[in-house]
Amino acid sequence: MNITLPDKSVRELPEGSTGYDLAKDIGPGLAKSAVAVIINGEKKDLCDVLPENSEVSIITIDSDDGLEIMRHTLTAQVLAKALKNLYPDSHLAIGPTIDNGFYYDVETKKSISVDDLCDIEKEMQNIVKSKSSITKKLFSKKDALKVFRNLKEPYKESIISESDQKEDFQLYYQDNDNFVDLCRGPHLPSLSFIGSFKLTKISGAYWKGESKNKMLTRIYGTAWNTEKELNNYLTAIDEAEKRDHRKLGKEMDLFHFQEEAPGMVFWHPYGWTIYRQLQNYVRERLEENDYLEINTPQVVDRKLWEASGHWDKYRENMFITEIDEEHANEKRVNALKPMNCPCHVQIYNQGIKSYRDLPLRYAEFGSCHRYEPSGTMHGLMRVRGFTQDDGHIFCTEEQIESETANFIKLLSRVYSDLGFKSFDIKFSTRPEVRVGSDEVWDKAETALESAIKKLGHPYEVVEGDGAFYGPKLDFVLTDAIGRDWQCGTFQADFNLPERLDAEFVGDDGKKHHPVMIHRAVLGSFERFIGILIENYSGKLPLWLAPQQVVVATIVSEADEYAEEIILKLKDKGIRCEADLRNEKISYKVREHSLRKVPIIFAIGKKEIEENTVSVRRIGTKDSVTKSLAEVVEEIAKENSI
Repeated sequence: MNITLPDKSVRELPEGSTGYDLAKDIGPGLAKSAVAVIINGEKKDLCDVLPENSEVSIITIDSDDGLEIMRHTLTAQVLAKALKNLYPDSHLAIGPTIDNGFYYDVETKKSISVDDLCDIEKEMQNIVKSKSSITKKLFSKKDALKVFRNLKEPYKESIISESDQKEDFQLYYQDNDNFVDLCRGPHLPSLSFIGSFKLTKISGAYWKGESKNKMLTRIYGTAWNTEKELNNYLTAIDEAEKRDHRKLGKEMDLFHFQEEAPGMVFWHPYGWTIYRQLQNYVRERLEENDYLEINTPQVVDRKLWEASGHWDKYRENMFITEIDEEHANEKRVNALKPMNCPCHVQIYNQGIKSYRDLPLRYAEFGSCHRYEPSGTMHGLMRVRGFTQDDGHIFCTEEQIESETANFIKLLSRVYSDLGFKSFDIKFSTRPEVRVGSDEVWDKAETALESAIKKLGHPYEVVEGDGAFYGPKLDFVLTDAIGRDWQCGTFQADFNLPERLDAEFVGDDGKKHHPVMIHRAVLGSFERFIGILIENYSGKLPLWLAPQQVVVATIVSEADEYAEEIILKLKDKGIRCEADLRNEKISYKVREHSLRKVPIIFAIGKKEIEENTVSVRRIGTKDSVTKSLAEVVEEIAKENSI
């Protein structure tokens, strides 16, 4: 039979050949590192028989797919078996892979705690040392149910019973059939391919994610091909925990959350100062780029959401309100806006627009509300109430390219000023289900791609991932510890202007629908502030820091001099305060350093006599003595961007 390889070459193999046979036929080195195959786009086990005239590629252990399969095998064949060895009366549920690792859900009579992870990990190591081979057997639904009924595994029975599948349930065995698990696969051919791993945490999880079901124990782990990769990952996780914006937000007294308003931020004075500084900065950049700032209602009648299409596609994520209108026999149904775009079209539609008015750029710091499940909310990173640096550009098709270039220049300036000197661009093209003609899509995609190329930006094409109404660009930042954050977006929309009757009079005297470009630089202010806090580990640039300078006295005789310094700093627009408490200077320095105050002045008798200050900057151990006039001018200059 003929098999086509990724390079389009064809191999002839005997009927009934497996993925391993193909790897061996290509070369012994490949056979040694092969762990699975991709047959006609589907990942399969190395032992699976290859169909005639199929397209096949070999998955090796050192590839991304190989690593994912190793993690899958580790959770389903190693962690699961370790749990059965240590807790024989346990019942296994599910064990999928996740980003950078895996987890397994299990029911046990004896509760498992974090203290037990070490013993479970040791048992896993013992299992891996056996280097057992893994074999797959296919069962009918009836026979698969019988296997797990005999093993007293009710969760496996439930999975099989609820499946529409009738045949070919995959059961994986090791150790001469002493351990078996139901799994979609593929798995490693043997445990000899298992790399380095570590169990990381434990949590509770309802079976099938439903609170009416039994609470199971979820055990998390991570796995990598080498010990070095594992250690690098654990170090990064440790660093991420230190930078967690929720922890730093509490230490810096920036914000809090509470049960009475889930997913909504209570901004404290220091946190709101960061918010306002960032908003004012963005407003300045928008004004420089000829945006017109607007403001639209937060509560809007369902009729507009129906017209825009959001009521059908987004209703489950919207907060709905009902009121009894005066002199009416029916309730008025409204929604808190989850996005600003339909409202921006309403402003555009006021008055007749000509092609000479375009491009027309609207911007709004739009307050939005979206229902997010409680389990998905995460500090500032995912909330129910947020504000976008939202904007919509109404333009002609011919103006898409120039508007794309202008936006990328604006975004580049903003990201650079905020400390992100580079970013990645993902260019998403037309999806299968879309609106608009191929001719219009051709124009839009060509315009976006041409603008990126002319600016010299590298980019990644993501085929078929555009919005249903048009292609888009996503802008991805990388933070100080290597994590990616998708923030900015630029989306060309040919759908909404037509749905909401947005028009302009062209140079031909006829009415046309404009292109509506949805764009944001930061995205959500809340999320972006969370990213900034973690990127800088709380040590924000001076211009963003909520409290820029603290003047701390060493002796009470310095109180008057401290107040004099405060007046000079405030005169230069510096956010500052005096700490005149009767505490040791070391205590004051520690306290303000914990709040991540960038600059601390320590003043005592010597500083009064010499009209100087002792300056200590966050992140440095030593202080420097400078004249008051010199340091005030220095800070004022640094405060401008």
